Amino acid sequence: MAPREAQPQFQQKKKFMIPYWWKVVFAFTLGWMFINANKYFLNPILDNIGLEYNLNNSQLGLVNSIFFLTYTIAQIPAGAFSDKFGRKKLLVIGFILYGILTGVSGLMAGFTGFLVARAIAGLSSATYYGPQFALSSEAIPEKHRTVGSAIINSGSGIGIAFGFILSSTLVLDMGMKWTIPFYIFGILTVLVGILIAALVKEKNPEAIEEREQLEKTSVNTEKVSVISLLKNRNLLVTFLVLFCSIYGFTVVVTWLPKFLETERGFHGSQVGLIAALVPLASIPGALVASYISDRLGRKKPFAFVLIPIAAIALWATVYVHSTALLITALLIYGLFGKIALDPLLIASVSENVHQSAYGVAFSLYNFIGMISSVIAPWFVGYLADKTGSMTAGFYSAVIVLGVGFVLMMFFKEVPKVKVKDA
Repeated sequence: MAPREAQPQFQQKKKFMIPYWWKVVFAFTLGWMFINANKYFLNPILDNIGLEYNLNNSQLGLVNSIFFLTYTIAQIPAGAFSDKFGRKKLLVIGFILYGILTGVSGLMAGFTGFLVARAIAGLSSATYYGPQFALSSEAIPEKHRTVGSAIINSGSGIGIAFGFILSSTLVLDMGMKWTIPFYIFGILTVLVGILIAALVKEKNPEAIEEREQLEKTSVNTEKVSVISLLKNRNLLVTFLVLFCSIYGFTVVVTWLPKFLETERGFHGSQVGLIAALVPLASIPGALVASYISDRLGRKKPFAFVLIPIAAIALWATVYVHSTALLITALLIYGLFGKIALDPLLIASVSENVHQSAYGVAFSLYNFIGMISSVIAPWFVGYLADKTGSMTAGFYSAVIVLGVGFVLMMFFKEVPKVKVKDA
Protein backbone atom coordinates (compact mmCIF):
# COMPACT_ATOMS: atom_id res chain seq x y z
CA MET A 1 0.00 0.00 0.00
CA ALA A 2 2.80 2.44 0.90
CA PRO A 3 4.38 2.50 -2.58
CA ARG A 4 0.96 3.10 -4.17
CA GLU A 5 0.29 6.04 -1.83
CA ALA A 6 3.75 7.47 -2.44
CA GLN A 7 3.26 7.65 -6.21
CA PRO A 8 0.40 10.20 -6.17
CA GLN A 9 2.31 12.25 -3.59
CA PHE A 10 5.33 12.32 -5.89
CA GLN A 11 3.15 13.33 -8.83
CA GLN A 12 1.55 16.03 -6.67
CA LYS A 13 4.98 17.42 -5.75
CA LYS A 14 6.00 17.40 -9.41
CA LYS A 15 2.77 19.18 -10.32
CA PHE A 16 3.57 22.09 -8.01
CA MET A 17 7.16 22.54 -9.14
CA ILE A 18 7.92 26.12 -10.26
CA PRO A 19 8.25 26.26 -14.08
CA TYR A 20 11.76 27.08 -15.26
CA TRP A 21 10.62 30.12 -17.24
CA TRP A 22 9.11 31.67 -14.08
CA LYS A 23 12.56 31.48 -12.47
CA VAL A 24 14.12 33.10 -15.54
CA VAL A 25 11.56 35.92 -15.53
CA PHE A 26 12.14 36.51 -11.80
CA ALA A 27 15.95 36.49 -12.13
CA PHE A 28 16.05 38.78 -15.17
CA THR A 29 13.49 41.20 -13.70
CA LEU A 30 15.84 41.64 -10.73
CA GLY A 31 18.71 41.92 -13.19
CA TRP A 32 17.08 44.83 -15.04
CA MET A 33 16.22 46.44 -11.70
CA PHE A 34 19.85 46.66 -10.64
CA ILE A 35 21.31 47.32 -14.08
CA ASN A 36 19.15 50.46 -14.19
CA ALA A 37 19.31 51.36 -10.50
CA ASN A 38 23.11 51.47 -10.81
CA LYS A 39 22.94 53.60 -13.95
CA TYR A 40 20.76 56.30 -12.44
CA PHE A 41 20.81 56.29 -8.61
CA LEU A 42 23.61 58.86 -8.60
CA ASN A 43 21.53 61.49 -10.43
CA PRO A 44 19.65 62.84 -7.35
CA ILE A 45 23.02 63.26 -5.60
CA LEU A 46 24.97 64.75 -8.52
CA ASP A 47 25.37 68.04 -6.62
CA ASN A 48 27.05 66.19 -3.74
CA ILE A 49 29.43 64.49 -6.18
CA GLY A 50 30.05 67.88 -7.82
CA LEU A 51 30.96 69.46 -4.48
CA GLU A 52 33.33 66.59 -3.66
CA TYR A 53 35.26 66.96 -6.93
CA ASN A 54 34.55 70.68 -7.62
CA LEU A 55 32.69 70.07 -10.91
CA ASN A 56 30.53 72.22 -13.19
CA ASN A 57 27.40 70.93 -14.95
CA SER A 58 29.27 69.84 -18.09
CA GLN A 59 31.61 67.71 -15.99
CA LEU A 60 28.69 66.28 -14.03
CA GLY A 61 27.08 65.32 -17.32
CA LEU A 62 30.33 63.63 -18.30
CA VAL A 63 29.89 61.23 -15.35
CA ASN A 64 26.88 59.70 -17.14
CA SER A 65 28.20 60.20 -20.67
CA ILE A 66 31.40 58.24 -20.00
CA PHE A 67 29.37 55.34 -18.58
CA PHE A 68 27.09 55.19 -21.61
CA LEU A 69 29.98 55.65 -24.04
CA THR A 70 31.67 52.41 -23.00
CA TYR A 71 28.29 50.68 -22.59
CA THR A 72 27.29 51.61 -26.14
CA ILE A 73 30.62 50.73 -27.77
CA ALA A 74 30.58 47.28 -26.15
CA GLN A 75 27.04 46.32 -27.25
CA ILE A 76 27.83 44.57 -30.54
CA PRO A 77 31.09 42.88 -29.37
CA ALA A 78 29.28 41.61 -26.24
CA GLY A 79 26.70 39.84 -28.42
CA ALA A 80 29.44 38.19 -30.47
CA PHE A 81 31.40 37.09 -27.38
CA SER A 82 28.27 35.63 -25.79
CA ASP A 83 27.67 33.44 -28.84
CA LYS A 84 31.27 32.23 -28.70
CA PHE A 85 31.90 31.77 -24.96
CA GLY A 86 28.39 31.20 -23.58
CA ARG A 87 25.58 33.66 -22.90
CA LYS A 88 25.03 32.88 -19.25
CA LYS A 89 28.74 32.83 -18.48
CA LEU A 90 29.37 36.25 -20.02
CA LEU A 91 26.21 37.75 -18.51
CA VAL A 92 26.98 36.57 -14.96
CA ILE A 93 30.66 37.55 -15.05
CA GLY A 94 29.80 40.99 -16.43
CA PHE A 95 26.95 41.49 -13.96
CA ILE A 96 29.04 40.64 -10.88
CA LEU A 97 31.91 42.78 -12.16
CA TYR A 98 29.38 45.60 -12.67
CA GLY A 99 28.40 45.37 -9.00
CA ILE A 100 32.02 45.37 -7.84
CA LEU A 101 32.88 48.40 -9.98
CA THR A 102 29.81 50.27 -8.72
CA GLY A 103 31.16 49.85 -5.19
CA VAL A 104 34.70 50.73 -6.29
CA SER A 105 33.42 53.98 -7.85
CA GLY A 106 32.57 55.23 -4.36
CA LEU A 107 36.12 54.56 -3.17
CA MET A 108 37.83 56.83 -5.71
CA ALA A 109 39.57 59.83 -4.15
CA GLY A 110 39.94 61.76 -7.44
CA PHE A 111 37.57 62.61 -10.28
CA THR A 112 39.72 60.89 -12.91
CA GLY A 113 39.68 57.63 -10.95
CA PHE A 114 35.92 57.98 -10.48
CA LEU A 115 35.42 58.41 -14.26
CA VAL A 116 37.61 55.39 -15.01
CA ALA A 117 35.61 53.24 -12.57
CA ARG A 118 32.33 54.42 -14.14
CA ALA A 119 33.69 53.76 -17.64
CA ILE A 120 34.68 50.18 -16.80
CA ALA A 121 31.32 49.70 -15.03
CA GLY A 122 29.59 50.75 -18.26
CA LEU A 123 31.71 48.28 -20.20
CA SER A 124 30.84 45.38 -17.88
CA SER A 125 27.09 46.19 -17.88
CA ALA A 126 27.04 45.83 -21.69
CA THR A 127 27.19 42.04 -21.28
CA TYR A 128 23.57 41.98 -20.06
CA TYR A 129 21.31 43.22 -22.87
CA GLY A 130 22.04 40.78 -25.72
CA PRO A 131 22.57 37.59 -23.68
CA GLN A 132 19.52 38.30 -21.49
CA PHE A 133 17.32 38.83 -24.55
CA ALA A 134 18.54 35.54 -26.05
CA LEU A 135 18.28 33.47 -22.84
CA SER A 136 14.81 34.72 -21.91
CA SER A 137 13.49 34.29 -25.47
CA GLU A 138 14.71 30.70 -25.38
CA ALA A 139 13.29 29.98 -21.92
CA ILE A 140 9.84 31.58 -22.08
CA PRO A 141 7.22 29.57 -24.03
CA GLU A 142 5.91 31.43 -27.06
CA LYS A 143 2.37 31.75 -25.66
CA HIS A 144 3.77 33.48 -22.53
CA ARG A 145 6.54 35.47 -24.22
CA THR A 146 4.74 38.82 -24.37
CA VAL A 147 3.74 38.70 -20.70
CA GLY A 148 7.12 37.36 -19.59
CA SER A 149 9.03 40.01 -21.53
CA ALA A 150 6.76 42.76 -20.20
CA ILE A 151 7.41 41.65 -16.60
CA ILE A 152 11.16 41.52 -17.22
CA ASN A 153 11.13 44.99 -18.79
CA SER A 154 9.16 46.37 -15.83
CA GLY A 155 12.29 45.81 -13.77
CA SER A 156 13.86 48.81 -15.52
CA GLY A 157 11.25 51.26 -14.23
CA ILE A 158 11.21 49.76 -10.75
CA GLY A 159 15.01 49.88 -10.57
CA ILE A 160 15.28 53.53 -11.62
CA ALA A 161 12.59 54.55 -9.11
CA PHE A 162 14.22 52.49 -6.35
CA GLY A 163 17.61 54.07 -7.09
CA PHE A 164 16.22 57.60 -7.06
CA ILE A 165 14.31 57.13 -3.80
CA LEU A 166 17.04 55.28 -1.87
CA SER A 167 19.93 57.58 -2.81
CA SER A 168 17.95 60.78 -2.17
CA THR A 169 16.67 59.48 1.18
CA LEU A 170 20.07 58.31 2.42
CA VAL A 171 22.12 61.29 1.24
CA LEU A 172 19.75 64.26 1.03
CA ASP A 173 17.45 63.41 3.96
CA MET A 174 19.65 61.41 6.32
CA GLY A 175 22.88 63.28 5.54
CA MET A 176 24.96 60.20 4.70
CA LYS A 177 28.03 60.56 2.49
CA TRP A 178 27.26 60.27 -1.24
CA THR A 179 29.48 57.17 -1.49
CA ILE A 180 27.16 55.03 0.70
CA PRO A 181 24.60 54.28 -2.09
CA PHE A 182 27.49 53.13 -4.31
CA TYR A 183 28.46 50.51 -1.69
CA ILE A 184 24.85 49.40 -1.08
CA PHE A 185 23.98 49.01 -4.75
CA GLY A 186 27.34 47.37 -5.45
CA ILE A 187 26.72 44.64 -2.85
CA LEU A 188 23.09 44.09 -3.90
CA THR A 189 24.13 43.79 -7.56
CA VAL A 190 26.74 41.14 -6.77
CA LEU A 191 24.12 39.15 -4.83
CA VAL A 192 21.65 39.37 -7.76
CA GLY A 193 24.42 38.21 -10.11
CA ILE A 194 24.94 35.11 -7.94
CA LEU A 195 21.16 34.50 -7.93
CA ILE A 196 21.05 34.68 -11.74
CA ALA A 197 23.93 32.18 -11.88
CA ALA A 198 21.94 29.80 -9.65
CA LEU A 199 18.56 30.08 -11.41
CA VAL A 200 19.36 30.47 -15.11
CA LYS A 201 20.69 27.66 -17.31
CA GLU A 202 23.10 28.17 -20.18
CA LYS A 203 20.74 26.22 -22.44
CA ASN A 204 17.10 25.41 -21.88
CA PRO A 205 16.73 21.71 -22.83
CA GLU A 206 13.11 22.27 -23.90
CA ALA A 207 14.21 24.86 -26.47
CA ILE A 208 17.22 23.04 -27.96
CA GLU A 209 15.12 21.12 -30.49
CA GLU A 210 13.29 24.31 -31.52
CA ARG A 211 16.58 26.15 -32.02
CA GLU A 212 18.06 23.30 -34.05
CA GLN A 213 15.05 23.36 -36.36
CA LEU A 214 15.45 27.13 -36.79
CA GLU A 215 19.14 26.69 -37.60
CA LYS A 216 18.28 24.05 -40.22
CA THR A 217 15.86 26.40 -41.93
CA SER A 218 18.41 29.21 -41.74
CA VAL A 219 21.42 27.36 -43.20
CA ASN A 220 20.83 28.61 -46.70
CA THR A 221 19.84 32.15 -45.72
CA GLU A 222 22.11 34.93 -46.80
CA LYS A 223 24.36 36.46 -44.13
CA VAL A 224 23.08 39.82 -42.98
CA SER A 225 25.51 42.71 -42.67
CA VAL A 226 25.13 45.94 -40.72
CA ILE A 227 25.07 47.88 -44.00
CA SER A 228 22.21 45.80 -45.38
CA LEU A 229 20.19 46.43 -42.20
CA LEU A 230 20.78 50.18 -42.48
CA LYS A 231 19.59 50.07 -46.10
CA ASN A 232 16.23 48.77 -44.90
CA ARG A 233 14.12 51.94 -44.62
CA ASN A 234 11.85 50.70 -41.85
CA LEU A 235 14.76 49.49 -39.74
CA LEU A 236 16.69 52.74 -40.21
CA VAL A 237 13.63 54.79 -39.23
CA THR A 238 13.11 52.56 -36.19
CA PHE A 239 16.74 52.96 -35.08
CA LEU A 240 16.62 56.76 -35.46
CA VAL A 241 13.27 57.10 -33.70
CA LEU A 242 14.71 55.07 -30.82
CA PHE A 243 17.67 57.50 -30.72
CA CYS A 244 15.25 60.44 -30.39
CA SER A 245 13.16 58.67 -27.76
CA ILE A 246 16.15 57.68 -25.62
CA TYR A 247 17.55 61.22 -25.85
CA GLY A 248 14.42 62.59 -24.16
CA PHE A 249 14.38 59.82 -21.56
CA THR A 250 18.06 60.32 -20.75
CA VAL A 251 17.56 64.05 -20.25
CA VAL A 252 14.74 63.32 -17.79
CA VAL A 253 16.40 60.61 -15.71
CA THR A 254 19.78 62.40 -15.66
CA TRP A 255 18.80 66.01 -15.02
CA LEU A 256 15.26 66.01 -13.59
CA PRO A 257 16.46 65.57 -9.96
CA LYS A 258 18.83 68.55 -10.25
CA PHE A 259 16.15 70.61 -12.05
CA LEU A 260 13.65 69.91 -9.26
CA GLU A 261 16.17 70.93 -6.61
CA THR A 262 17.75 74.01 -8.19
CA GLU A 263 14.83 75.46 -10.17
CA ARG A 264 11.69 74.22 -8.43
CA GLY A 265 12.84 74.30 -4.80
CA PHE A 266 12.29 70.67 -3.84
CA HIS A 267 14.57 69.16 -1.21
CA GLY A 268 15.67 65.82 0.19
CA SER A 269 13.71 62.69 -0.66
CA GLN A 270 11.05 64.85 -2.36
CA VAL A 271 13.47 65.06 -5.29
CA GLY A 272 13.82 61.27 -5.55
CA LEU A 273 10.10 60.61 -5.05
CA ILE A 274 8.95 63.08 -7.73
CA ALA A 275 11.66 61.98 -10.19
CA ALA A 276 10.60 58.36 -9.56
CA LEU A 277 7.12 59.10 -10.96
CA VAL A 278 8.42 58.84 -14.53
CA PRO A 279 9.83 55.28 -14.37
CA LEU A 280 6.93 54.06 -12.22
CA ALA A 281 4.28 55.49 -14.57
CA SER A 282 6.12 53.95 -17.51
CA ILE A 283 5.34 50.40 -16.31
CA PRO A 284 1.56 50.46 -16.92
CA GLY A 285 2.19 52.71 -19.93
CA ALA A 286 4.34 50.06 -21.61
CA LEU A 287 1.89 47.24 -20.84
CA VAL A 288 -1.13 49.16 -22.17
CA ALA A 289 0.74 50.43 -25.26
CA SER A 290 1.92 46.92 -26.11
CA TYR A 291 -1.59 45.46 -25.67
CA ILE A 292 -3.35 48.12 -27.78
CA SER A 293 -0.70 47.94 -30.51
CA ASP A 294 -1.11 44.16 -30.73
CA ARG A 295 -4.89 44.53 -30.97
CA LEU A 296 -4.66 47.20 -33.68
CA GLY A 297 -1.98 45.31 -35.60
CA ARG A 298 -0.39 48.66 -36.55
CA LYS A 299 2.36 50.71 -34.95
CA LYS A 300 2.67 53.90 -36.97
CA PRO A 301 -0.65 55.50 -35.89
CA PHE A 302 0.06 54.64 -32.26
CA ALA A 303 3.57 56.15 -32.47
CA PHE A 304 1.95 59.32 -33.85
CA VAL A 305 0.00 59.52 -30.59
CA LEU A 306 2.80 58.59 -28.15
CA ILE A 307 5.61 60.81 -29.49
CA PRO A 308 3.79 64.20 -29.55
CA ILE A 309 2.16 63.62 -26.15
CA ALA A 310 5.58 62.77 -24.69
CA ALA A 311 7.06 65.93 -26.25
CA ILE A 312 4.25 68.15 -24.90
CA ALA A 313 4.62 66.60 -21.43
CA LEU A 314 8.37 67.35 -21.45
CA TRP A 315 7.71 70.93 -22.52
CA ALA A 316 5.13 71.32 -19.75
CA THR A 317 7.56 69.93 -17.16
CA VAL A 318 9.80 72.99 -17.44
CA TYR A 319 7.12 75.51 -18.43
CA VAL A 320 4.64 75.07 -15.57
CA HIS A 321 5.37 76.23 -12.02
CA SER A 322 2.45 74.61 -10.20
CA THR A 323 3.51 71.46 -8.32
CA ALA A 324 0.27 69.69 -9.27
CA LEU A 325 0.76 70.47 -12.98
CA LEU A 326 4.43 69.47 -12.81
CA ILE A 327 3.55 66.08 -11.32
CA THR A 328 0.78 65.64 -13.90
CA ALA A 329 3.22 66.39 -16.75
CA LEU A 330 5.74 63.87 -15.40
CA LEU A 331 3.07 61.18 -15.03
CA ILE A 332 1.92 61.79 -18.61
CA TYR A 333 5.50 61.58 -19.89
CA GLY A 334 5.97 58.31 -17.99
CA LEU A 335 2.77 56.85 -19.45
CA PHE A 336 3.38 57.96 -23.06
CA GLY A 337 7.18 58.31 -23.26
CA LYS A 338 10.15 56.17 -24.15
CA ILE A 339 9.28 52.97 -22.29
CA ALA A 340 5.73 52.96 -23.72
CA LEU A 341 7.19 53.36 -27.22
CA ASP A 342 9.78 50.59 -26.74
CA PRO A 343 7.50 47.55 -27.38
CA LEU A 344 6.36 49.07 -30.70
CA LEU A 345 9.92 49.68 -31.87
CA ILE A 346 11.14 46.24 -30.75
CA ALA A 347 8.25 44.59 -32.60
CA SER A 348 9.10 46.70 -35.66
CA VAL A 349 12.64 45.31 -35.69
CA SER A 350 11.45 41.70 -35.34
CA GLU A 351 8.93 42.15 -38.18
CA ASN A 352 11.43 43.68 -40.61
CA VAL A 353 14.28 41.21 -40.34
CA HIS A 354 14.62 37.42 -40.56
CA GLN A 355 14.92 35.52 -37.25
CA SER A 356 18.43 34.38 -38.14
CA ALA A 357 19.54 38.05 -38.06
CA TYR A 358 17.89 38.99 -34.75
CA GLY A 359 21.21 39.08 -32.89
CA VAL A 360 22.83 41.58 -35.26
CA ALA A 361 19.64 43.61 -35.70
CA PHE A 362 18.92 44.06 -31.98
CA SER A 363 22.56 44.81 -31.17
CA LEU A 364 22.55 47.52 -33.85
CA TYR A 365 19.16 48.76 -32.59
CA ASN A 366 20.46 49.17 -29.04
CA PHE A 367 23.79 50.59 -30.21
CA ILE A 368 22.26 53.42 -32.27
CA GLY A 369 19.65 54.19 -29.62
CA MET A 370 22.16 54.38 -26.79
CA ILE A 371 24.41 56.83 -28.64
CA SER A 372 21.94 59.50 -27.49
CA SER A 373 22.65 58.50 -23.87
CA VAL A 374 26.28 59.42 -24.50
CA ILE A 375 25.39 62.83 -25.98
CA ALA A 376 22.48 63.97 -23.79
CA PRO A 377 24.03 64.12 -20.27
CA TRP A 378 27.06 66.16 -21.32
CA PHE A 379 25.19 68.37 -23.82
CA VAL A 380 22.43 69.33 -21.38
CA GLY A 381 25.06 70.09 -18.73
CA TYR A 382 26.90 72.25 -21.27
CA LEU A 383 23.68 74.14 -22.08
CA ALA A 384 23.04 74.67 -18.36
CA ASP A 385 26.52 76.15 -17.89
CA LYS A 386 26.05 78.47 -20.89
CA THR A 387 22.49 79.62 -20.15
CA GLY A 388 22.43 79.38 -16.36
CA SER A 389 19.29 77.22 -16.49
CA MET A 390 18.33 73.59 -16.98
CA THR A 391 15.33 74.52 -19.17
CA ALA A 392 17.32 74.74 -22.43
CA GLY A 393 18.34 71.09 -22.09
CA PHE A 394 14.74 69.96 -21.62
CA TYR A 395 13.64 72.01 -24.62
CA SER A 396 16.36 70.30 -26.67
CA ALA A 397 14.68 66.98 -25.80
CA VAL A 398 11.34 68.36 -27.05
CA ILE A 399 12.97 69.33 -30.36
CA VAL A 400 14.63 65.92 -30.75
CA LEU A 401 11.30 64.19 -30.13
CA GLY A 402 9.81 66.41 -32.82
CA VAL A 403 12.47 65.12 -35.20
CA GLY A 404 11.48 61.57 -34.21
CA PHE A 405 7.85 62.35 -35.07
CA VAL A 406 8.88 63.55 -38.55
CA LEU A 407 11.09 60.49 -39.09
CA MET A 408 8.18 58.19 -38.24
CA MET A 409 6.34 59.55 -41.28
CA PHE A 410 8.84 57.69 -43.47
CA PHE A 411 7.99 54.33 -41.85
CA LYS A 412 6.18 52.11 -44.35
CA GLU A 413 3.84 49.87 -42.42
CA VAL A 414 2.62 46.62 -43.92
CA PRO A 415 -0.41 44.98 -42.26
CA LYS A 416 0.48 41.77 -40.38
CA VAL A 417 -1.96 39.69 -42.43
CA LYS A 418 -0.13 40.47 -45.66
CA VAL A 419 3.21 39.59 -44.11
CA LYS A 420 1.84 36.20 -42.99
CA ASP A 421 0.29 35.48 -46.35
CA ALA A 422 3.57 36.31 -48.06
